[in-house]
Amino acid sequence: MLFQIPDVLSADELSQLRTTLATAEFVDGKTTAGWYAKQVKHNQQLQRGAGQPLEAIVTAALNRHPLFQIAVRPKQIHNLRFSRYGVGMSYGTHADNAMMGRYRSDVSFTVFLSEPADYDGGELVIEAADDEQAYRLQAGSAIVYPSSTLHRVNDVTQGQRLVVVGWVQSLVRDPAQRELLFDLDTARRSLYAQHGKTAEFDLLSKSVSNLLRRWAE
Repeated sequence: MLFQIPDVLSADELSQLRTTLATAEFVDGKTTAGWYAKQVKHNQQLQRGAGQPLEAIVTAALNRHPLFQIAVRPKQIHNLRFSRYGVGMSYGTHADNAMMGRYRSDVSFTVFLSEPADYDGGELVIEAADDEQAYRLQAGSAIVYPSSTLHRVNDVTQGQRLVVVGWVQSLVRDPAQRELLFDLDTARRSLYAQHGKTAEFDLLSKSVSNLLRRWAE
C-alpha cells in the first residue's frame, strides 16, 4: 500500500530540522549502501550518530499521525537517514534491504525537507508492474511505500534536495493483511463518525482486534 501524508512535520519541526542540517557534516552516502547499491547511490548523508535528536523529532511526528498508525502498524521505526542531493546526484534503481541491522524492513518512507521550488529533478520514482509514479512533495510531507518495491531518485539538475528516509518493522508482516486491517479500521471510524457507537461498530471493532491479535508479531 502506497500513500502520502501531508504536513507530517509541523512548521516549527521543519524549521528546526533545516536549521540544524544547514551546518551539519554530511558524508558519502555509499557508506550505508549494500554491496550492489553502492554502484548506483550518489548522494550525501548525515554522519551516523549525529542525527539522533533529529531522528526523535521525525519518529515522534510519525507516531502521532493516525493514518501512519493504522496503515503501517509500526512495531519499530528504525535507521532514519538524512540525505542530501546536490546537482548531478541521484540514486539508481534498487530495492531496500530486507533486514536493517536487527529489524526487518516492511515499509519505507521518505519525508521531504526541501520545497519543490528549491530544486529541479530529484523525483522519487516508485516502480510497479506496468507503470511508475514520480513524487516531489511539499516540505514536511511524507510518502510511504512497501520496502519490496523497486524505486529510484532521479538526477537533481538544479538546487538541493534534502529528505529523511527510514524504514518500519510492522506488527503485521504481510502487506495484504495490513491492508485488510486498514480497510476495516477505516470503515469502523467512518461508521462511528456518522452514527456513533452502534452494534455494527462494536462488531467491526471486535473483528479488527481479533485479526490483529491473530496476525501481530
